[in-house]
Amino acid sequence: MKIGLVLEGGAMRGMFTAGVLDVMMENDITFPAAVGVSAGAAFGCNIKSHQIGRGIRYNKKYCNDPRYVSLRSLIRTGDIYNEQFAYHELPEKLDPFDTKTYTGDPMEFYVTCTDVTTGEPVYHRIDKGDTEDIQWIRASASMPLVSRIVELDGMKLLDGGIADSVPVRYMESLGFEKNVVVLTREPEYKKKKNSAMALIKMKYRKYPHFIKAVEQRHVMYNETLEYIKQQSEAENVFIIRPPVALGVKHIEKHPEELERVYQIGRQVMTDKLQALKEFLSKVY
Repeated sequence: MKIGLVLEGGAMRGMFTAGVLDVMMENDITFPAAVGVSAGAAFGCNIKSHQIGRGIRYNKKYCNDPRYVSLRSLIRTGDIYNEQFAYHELPEKLDPFDTKTYTGDPMEFYVTCTDVTTGEPVYHRIDKGDTEDIQWIRASASMPLVSRIVELDGMKLLDGGIADSVPVRYMESLGFEKNVVVLTREPEYKKKKNSAMALIKMKYRKYPHFIKAVEQRHVMYNETLEYIKQQSEAENVFIIRPPVALGVKHIEKHPEELERVYQIGRQVMTDKLQALKEFLSKVY
């Protein structure tokens, strides 16, 4: 029986996920496959490249750097996270992404995007961690309204969280009957309808299926979380999540806030480590 790893997004709530994954790596916990959505893809890829601490390190260092994320970048380029800096200069030069280790690790790593034309999820396996793969991560993490549409393989793509926020069913479709799911919202959280629908309808008026996907996202999300809860009760899913709301901004300029959220992830994973090992021992 195979077990997969599912990583929810959530912008800088992803520092929680970074903390969780670092503790996993420090304890040699591995998975044959993982799927990441948005921030879950951007920070989750470090588990395949074995780069403990990389996600929190570069975010703390550059979170207040206008080259990385800024209103200036949004106005000048259409991306609040600057493409050239965040997806080229940073992983290629400033805090290099270990493509050699990434390629050599047997884990299958998938990212989830949303097809703007159809409103449907797109799942893509990235094996090399090269420039093209980084563009798929960029597409998965391209938040509506503050990012340009990313065109890859003839598709127009944006944030994967719109069409499939927590793709546990996708992993099941690949044959992973049991999954470890890392969520970035507290247990009581219920998603509400997008409050920016007027802007969404205006900006994406040429893409009615995408608008519908955004309108229905809260329904899809809450239903998926209920399914995950049921699967957890059936011992098919092991949930890792923050005990309370993380309270971090989508665009966080304070390194100490990122560190705080990261440490919550580390603590939660440390507390659950033995239970996770027991869950994995029942599977393998």
